Amino acid sequence: MTTFSASDIPSMAGRTVVVTGANSGVGRAAARVLAARDARVVLAVRDPAKGREAAATMTGQVEVRRLDLADLSSVREFAADLTEPVDVLINNAGVMIPPFSRTADGFELQFGTNHLGHFALTNLLLPRIRGRVVTVSSVGHRAGSIDFDDLNWERRRYRAMPAYAQSKLANLLFTAELQRRLTEAGSPVLATAAHPGTAATNLLRTDPRRRVRVLVERAVTRVISQSEDDGALPTLYAAVADVPGNGYAGPDGFLEQRGAPTLVGRSRRARDTEVARRLWDVSEKLTGVAFPLHSREAA
Repeated sequence: MTTFSASDIPSMAGRTVVVTGANSGVGRAAARVLAARDARVVLAVRDPAKGREAAATMTGQVEVRRLDLADLSSVREFAADLTEPVDVLINNAGVMIPPFSRTADGFELQFGTNHLGHFALTNLLLPRIRGRVVTVSSVGHRAGSIDFDDLNWERRRYRAMPAYAQSKLANLLFTAELQRRLTEAGSPVLATAAHPGTAATNLLRTDPRRRVRVLVERAVTRVISQSEDDGALPTLYAAVADVPGNGYAGPDGFLEQRGAPTLVGRSRRARDTEVARRLWDVSEKLTGVAFPLHSREAA
């Protein structure tokens, strides 16, 4: 059993960490800890004003840069402007069960933001990444399936939770295939994943028009959830601990809802290597962004 805590994080002096969605929730908590450990932390956020508010709560070297993962032109602009080496990329930002909407590029919002935006960002930055890529998934991935016939909910009646589960399953399949490709290319970079359990974050906010349901959900969340700081520990564990490529960190408590971070399991669908490769190929076509490294055999 692990007893990993923020105090176990070594000095990050001289290292640059990019955290998407770092203006709130577990992303903000992780960024705060890393900045306090002397990392140079880039808060990659959709709203720079909220990013600056978050940065004001942190010590150390912190800067704010705009990144809208729901707009591939913004992803490309962010990656082009970030010319320096990146030691750790934390793909943390996400949206959860919103009303149906589409990204600037026409993708279903959750799939487009949670998966495709991070897919494009990672591959665009990969030539400059020299440490790890950590992608935040969810226990909700266990309910997910990848519908290649309708990834963007153009034919089916939209259902927010299955769409969310699909995007979180995609995060784990992406991590697995990214690690396979990194290994094939002879890269020292590790791809890992994490989930926060149930953390009381902005992701859990619901439509205020559903008053009774909101009250119930908030009451349940207070009972089973952990704090943002504790919810960030699996992400930090995946970012700095001695974990294997494609390792998946989460809380060690009941149903992985809360507890100390450790390596956890994933669903059978999340271990399907053929689906992972197919999803990668489809994601390249949808985003226009390809894996930038060459395999050792090709070299």
